[in-house]
Amino acid sequence: MDDVRTWQVPGRVNLIGEHLDYNGGPSVPFAIDRFLTLKVRRRDDDAVNVWSTLPDGRRERAAFTVDVAPGDGAVAADGWAAYPAGAVWALRSRGSLPGCDLVLESSLPLGAGLSSSAALTVGVVSALADLAGLDLAPLAAARLAQRAENDFVGAPTGLMDQLAVTFGREGQAVVTDPLGDAEPERVPFDVAAADLSLLVISTGVDHSHVAASGGGGYAERRAQCEEAASALGLDHLAKAGLDALVRLDDPVLRRRTQHVFTETARVKAALRTLREQDWEQLGTVLTASHASLRDDFEVSCAELDVAVESALEAGALGARMTGGGFGGSAIALVPQAKAGPVRELVEQRYDALGWKAPEVFAVRAADGVHRTA
Repeated sequence: MDDVRTWQVPGRVNLIGEHLDYNGGPSVPFAIDRFLTLKVRRRDDDAVNVWSTLPDGRRERAAFTVDVAPGDGAVAADGWAAYPAGAVWALRSRGSLPGCDLVLESSLPLGAGLSSSAALTVGVVSALADLAGLDLAPLAAARLAQRAENDFVGAPTGLMDQLAVTFGREGQAVVTDPLGDAEPERVPFDVAAADLSLLVISTGVDHSHVAASGGGGYAERRAQCEEAASALGLDHLAKAGLDALVRLDDPVLRRRTQHVFTETARVKAALRTLREQDWEQLGTVLTASHASLRDDFEVSCAELDVAVESALEAGALGARMTGGGFGGSAIALVPQAKAGPVRELVEQRYDALGWKAPEVFAVRAADGVHRTA
């Protein structure tokens, strides 16, 4: 069949609120102007064929049926094809699906912490719902994409990434409430208008949230947070008060709880700075977040720490790691005149340490998932 529909799905950067989504706390991510492009065409059988052109130029293909299920031998649980397969599986709970051909092209660096996985699952859910004529609200699409990652792929992610990819808007950040049933609110986030840049520093250190792929650190942090919440008699750790730190005997659980408690406060402070356009104070909040992630949550790494320290030394207003950690990317809020010096110093420091050159690029807040043709 010749009806080809094209969708554009952004990656995301989390500005502040790291590791809060699965703890029941708010985050402030935004969709970015680097995208996954998805082209879909209906088939007259139940086959699903997926062709993917990866950012490094490699081309891969996967094939399964609309009846794909977790554990299906046709889809490797730790491979990229598990994400579109999981999206098909999750969406099938909302109605019957036709077979289809999918072509994916991406400018999102793999493993960089920019949520290429959420872009992929949200994109496939949205495109196939449209193809099948299913009436699917955006919030429902985000939750189905999360289910694909959690229950099919085995990645214990919260809902933040999917909400950012679904509800992003140009010049705005999204305020996520993972426990709410309403669509998230948005706040202004137009750094260019303030003569600033938001730089992403992709360290080149790959990370994965899938335990089977060696990404068990993320799952371990989530389990520790759940243990701390249980010890405190809470459903979600983000609801902990200051007294929680003296009620926990385990020093590791105290550190995890301290990060969640202080990061929740930093989200509130960041929202105030965004509404008041107080960019210097926002930078201070970002840098404090990195210190907490490094020392209390212990999810940073040498490459992320060097990126943050170098950016600050070269004139950034603030910088921190973003994403789940253990690699991926850092972000730096930088006056536009300092963007070049920041990039140069980070590259020099990496070279001096014998590390692979980082990829440094500016991003802006962009529109969420949408059909373009």
